[in-house]
Amino acid sequence: MKSLYRLGGLATLALLSLSDCTAQTANETTPFPQMETSYHAPKIPSDLNFCGERIDLSNYYLREKFDRELLSFSYWHSQVFLFIKRANKFFPIIEPILKEKGIPDDFKYLALIESNLDQRAQSPAKAVGIWQIMPATGKDAGLIVNDDIDERYNLEKATRVACSMLKHTHDVTGSWTLAAAAYNTGHARVVRQVEVQQTNNYFDMLFSEETNRYVFRIVMAKYLMENPQRLGFFLTKEDLYYPVETESVRVDSTIENLTDFAKERGINYQLLKDSNPWLRSNKLPNKEQKEFFIKIPKKESLEFNPEKGKVHNPNWVTNP
Repeated sequence: MKSLYRLGGLATLALLSLSDCTAQTANETTPFPQMETSYHAPKIPSDLNFCGERIDLSNYYLREKFDRELLSFSYWHSQVFLFIKRANKFFPIIEPILKEKGIPDDFKYLALIESNLDQRAQSPAKAVGIWQIMPATGKDAGLIVNDDIDERYNLEKATRVACSMLKHTHDVTGSWTLAAAAYNTGHARVVRQVEVQQTNNYFDMLFSEETNRYVFRIVMAKYLMENPQRLGFFLTKEDLYYPVETESVRVDSTIENLTDFAKERGINYQLLKDSNPWLRSNKLPNKEQKEFFIKIPKKESLEFNPEKGKVHNPNWVTNP
């Protein structure tokens, strides 16, 4: 038996040696296999601007700052797809208000950077909504901010507050780019740095790392959203999210139970809250008899139908 075991062991060793030789020969003769996935550095554009202000990417410092965001966005696939999908739903609401208030259209990309266009976004610092407005800022601007009602989540009202903040800094500094920076770091800090650094050109200034990146991220969002396909993002109109058609119900009294309010109008609590994220609890206290408008989704718009929906920017899809 011992002899048989010994012979078996020798045979096994021989087979393993033969396998090693075969593998070695294969490795020597077989070319390196073609990679199924490859990564390429996206090309840096030659010309960019924000609110009409040209960004000189021949400057090595500015070029490297922009390239960081270009690389980040180019390989942030899941979030970039959500940017485009959500933009089709929310940009049609934001753009007319920017125009009404005399704010450059490019600032819609600031909203994207602030919240990823997530209307329920909340920061650790308690800024909320698509424009990420702080509680004190909202209250100072006349918004209601409490446990039952938080109008920072009302996109139309929040957009108007953001416009006022941006216009204030622009009126003082004469720069829309600095107005964007101030939205991140604060009006007073920007005005102070204009004095210290003796310039009102954001692209010649040094701020904190976060604020240094902030405007470049907005510019990158603009570059991406103007034509996603040049960075390899392809969608069809079936992929987009569409605005839901609603009817507004005027309310000037207390609503004790929003679930009952929704059911009486043929929808459920979930849909009521999605159309009115500023309603924060299951009631609407209104002792002062203030006027509110609650959006009620139309039944015909509840079913997803891209054939009826409008593609806001034809460059976003391959089949506009």
